[in-house]
Amino acid sequence: MLADSDTRWKWGALTAHRLQPGCRLDGFLLRGRATPTVRQLDEVGARADTLREIRGVDFVRSIDRTGYDVVLLSCVGGAVQAMLHGLARAWEGSARRPVVVTGYVGVVYEKLADGLLLRHGADVVLANSRHDADRFRAVYRGVNADERSVVECALPFLGGARHDRTKGADGTGEVRTVVFAVQPSVPDNRNDRAYLLHRAAEHARRHPGREVLIKLRSKPGEHTTHIEELPYQKLAARIPGGLPANCRLVYGNMGEVLDRTDLMVTVSSTAALESLHRGVPTAVLTDLGIREALGNHHFLGSGCLASWDELDAGYLPEPDPEWLARQGVCADGTYENAFDAARARVTELCDADALPPLAPYYTPRTAPGYLPGILARHGLDATGEPLPGYAAEAAEPTGLRRMARDTVREAARGAYRHGVQRVAPAIRRWGQL
Repeated sequence: MLADSDTRWKWGALTAHRLQPGCRLDGFLLRGRATPTVRQLDEVGARADTLREIRGVDFVRSIDRTGYDVVLLSCVGGAVQAMLHGLARAWEGSARRPVVVTGYVGVVYEKLADGLLLRHGADVVLANSRHDADRFRAVYRGVNADERSVVECALPFLGGARHDRTKGADGTGEVRTVVFAVQPSVPDNRNDRAYLLHRAAEHARRHPGREVLIKLRSKPGEHTTHIEELPYQKLAARIPGGLPANCRLVYGNMGEVLDRTDLMVTVSSTAALESLHRGVPTAVLTDLGIREALGNHHFLGSGCLASWDELDAGYLPEPDPEWLARQGVCADGTYENAFDAARARVTELCDADALPPLAPYYTPRTAPGYLPGILARHGLDATGEPLPGYAAEAAEPTGLRRMARDTVREAARGAYRHGVQRVAPAIRRWGQL
């Protein structure tokens, strides 16, 4: 399994075990700006039998076509496309090869066509809901591409104890713990992020009997699937007088946080689907509008849209059962069967005597101005061969050499993150003067 961020690692590792329970999982982390830290991997809790950080070009070289049954690509679309072309080239002329699987880590609310066509060519493209499966097939049909790879399943990390609304998480029947699940890139500007933080703090002041938890995805300097230019930790530090005593920042596994949650609040995080699956009252905020840029338009018809004003007044949203069913939330108890079709499809392909060559929709002929740049970012030319200068990576160093390499690599990542979180916002502010 190849992953390029903490959330995609979580999705990929858990999906692998859903598809082939009890399998041996060799994990590869794609080296880049979002490569997760040890703390981040620890927090998501998804384990692999082996773990190695690697460049894309070396991943292609490393995958023995006879050594694996399944290769799961849990990466951003461009990386998936590059790996598909690289693997297709590496396995050229071979009838026997692994089954290649890919998909999305959560709600697909932007770049639908772009992301899907970059994933086309995998044997199986997993859709996390009936809603997504219908949309995915429509996109592939629209370009006369094979849609048979799309298989419906569900998000692999749903689960946990059902929330009993008659008792509340603390057994009193009242809302005692409110969780505001933040997102790294939504909203994307300081004013809106400061506004949301202020409203969460104000909710805590209005309800001194409640604990308001600001659930953070990463610590400053760490990166997730999306770049976070304005961490909430820094915004919280600038609140006059600080956060109220019953409002605090928290980290940790989302499932463990949900164990004590009575009300989940977010803009459009996948955490909303996790809480809805467990029956936790869930509010998708409308304060900043219902807009595609925010992703909360995905929740139209869910019954979960609400504002902080409504929540302050005691409103608890009631989700629409039909909407939940179409989104793969499986609140009716059918979750354990949600992976049957995907498991059966992967098993069928694994048992086949031969598989056809990987054939992505994008080729040098269909996308000559787009594909070469995507492949080059991962050290591959337009045919999927390694570019000159991308020599095979040397054997894993040990001792002082490994320490020196890791120190230099982390310093480079730190410089990049400093540029994203400090320099780039400052340049934008100067440009507005």
